[in-house]
Amino acid sequence: MSTVAAPLSLGIDIGGTFTDLVIHDPRDGRAVIWKESTTPDDPARGALDGTRKVLEKAGARPEQVGRVVHATTLFTNALIERKGAKTGLLTTAGFRDVLEIGRERKYELYDLFIEMPKALVPRPWRREAMERLAADGTVEKPLDVDAALAEVAELVEQGVESLAICFLHSYANAAHERAIGAAIAERYQNLSISLSSDVSPEIREYLRASTTVANAYIRPLAEVYLERLEQALRAEGIPGGLFLMLSNGGLTHVSEAKRVPVQLLESGPAAGALAGAWFGRNAGLERVLAFDMGGTTAKLALVDDGEPLVAYGFEAAREKRFLRGSGLPMQIATVELIEIGAGGGSIAHRSDLGTLNVGPESSGAQPGPACYGRGGTNATVTDADLTLGYLNADFFLGGAMRIDRTATDKAFGALALALQVEPSRAAFGVHDVVNENMAGAARVAIAERGRIPSEYALLATGGAGPVHAWHVARKLGVKRVVCPPGAGAGSTIGMLMAPARVDRVASFTLPLAGADMTAAEDMFAALERESLDVLRLTGADIESRTVKRLADMRYIGQGSEITVTMPSPLTEARVRAAFEDSYKALFARTPPGAAIQFVAIRLSVTAPMPGTGGKLELPRHSSANAEKGMRPVFFPDESKTIQTRVWDRYALTPGAKIDGPAVFEEDESTFIVGPNATARLLDDGSILAEAN
Repeated sequence: MSTVAAPLSLGIDIGGTFTDLVIHDPRDGRAVIWKESTTPDDPARGALDGTRKVLEKAGARPEQVGRVVHATTLFTNALIERKGAKTGLLTTAGFRDVLEIGRERKYELYDLFIEMPKALVPRPWRREAMERLAADGTVEKPLDVDAALAEVAELVEQGVESLAICFLHSYANAAHERAIGAAIAERYQNLSISLSSDVSPEIREYLRASTTVANAYIRPLAEVYLERLEQALRAEGIPGGLFLMLSNGGLTHVSEAKRVPVQLLESGPAAGALAGAWFGRNAGLERVLAFDMGGTTAKLALVDDGEPLVAYGFEAAREKRFLRGSGLPMQIATVELIEIGAGGGSIAHRSDLGTLNVGPESSGAQPGPACYGRGGTNATVTDADLTLGYLNADFFLGGAMRIDRTATDKAFGALALALQVEPSRAAFGVHDVVNENMAGAARVAIAERGRIPSEYALLATGGAGPVHAWHVARKLGVKRVVCPPGAGAGSTIGMLMAPARVDRVASFTLPLAGADMTAAEDMFAALERESLDVLRLTGADIESRTVKRLADMRYIGQGSEITVTMPSPLTEARVRAAFEDSYKALFARTPPGAAIQFVAIRLSVTAPMPGTGGKLELPRHSSANAEKGMRPVFFPDESKTIQTRVWDRYALTPGAKIDGPAVFEEDESTFIVGPNATARLLDDGSILAEAN
């Protein structure tokens, strides 16, 4: 690495099993990757240990790191495990139970024992304020500040550490929330405060309250964690600023992340989708299914025209992992992700019906799969992949991690006995069940969006993604599978290439007919000014920014909206045409004579970060040693084990063509290609495998 002052970028992605770290030099593209076991008791400890090791491996010094980009599952886990701050809610009189009432909808209609998501704030800590606004923001009942302060005083006495303030219709007029927020902050300086008008200024009381409460619940944790991480990085001698990956696929600075940490809930998975988009563009692919499978979960994102789809809401901490409506709704911008299956650490077991189930329980980082030799005794997906020959016990993490094959054999012996099958059949069953679960969920998700799987290439990242991608693709009918360089740390690479991004929303509830377009233009301009104030703090190149103007719209009387890209300049006729085109694309027709209305306007601003773009160059080995040998590998299409050539990923040269079956090994992942296929190395270092 060069000795020029602070030219390097460091990416840190803390996952459920491994913490991935990448050092990247944007000047020549050289990158060094390290995977460190996640330390669940203190995630920062594993991140710092990994930072020292990746710097040592790269031959770089801490003072050469000019920026650090970070994603973590810490805040999502705090919601799932209910380990956030003691949180209170101050809301308009009569609305304290909105968190319990929700949307009055059961996610499983006939389940008599259904468990709905438990509110993050217990009822005694949900207090009411005497105030009331009308839907247009006019004051119906003035705010009684003294009475509200008395309610907050009781909460503080009871140990509440963080307070969510969510008044009725504050999206239309934030005056009451800001007034009481200022009064509380002046009196209780150690109390963390989240205003719904700052966190989620949108209609729908339950969604807004749920998002604001979640922000309040994790905000003290985020403030402490990010402050300590910043200090620890400085103590290591790293001068670069710390930037956080957002759920929307962009980066922000630490102060914004501390203010609204709810925006970080899907940061790691979003980075995987961004990696899929970046590598897809480099490989010349316009349509990509970005498939990211790590140690705990697998996710899929659709990438059209080089960009992942973005949604404006998702669910966290679901009671039933794959059931929509069983989680806590969040009104934030997020890359549209489909959770489609288990991860490498997911545990296989015999169900009560005698069938094979895989997950959702995971062995995590501790004890991990049986083969890790850390005390795990359950058979997992990683153990199955090892048994089937997909993984090399002597080259796990490039040989840096010792594998206990005896423990794997013992775990599958116990599973096979429970299922009354041979251990090899149990291993294939685990692998195949996971693949079918992922393919099935992907089929539904792709069809819901009006797409066809065969139009896409499947691009695999994550430690387990390239192992499973070929077989998942075969089930989907996808003929092209791409394994990018450094796939095992793909999310981290995606973070390093991410732009800075800000998403803002404002209420704008007017019928389209006769709407004041000048007022809408003024609101867009105000949102852009607000966004640029945030972007400037990131050091992004705001002169090269991209601005997307959107609006949530619907037919009057409908209960949901669609998000429409706005024309420029705004005119009633142009907006109507844009809405109707978007509506037809989703529903094939428009209702005749129905009136249209605005609900909200949105602005998305992205700007390139220093040190992004360019290329990625991983270590190269001599091409003379490209073929590493042979090993038996089981392929379900042939229903048998085949002696398969194993290739050193780092020794292949662009243009090289290899017939399947083949195994491509690199330090952080293994790419499996089945028979009747041809794989070739592209100029950007990706391997493209195509079914013949």
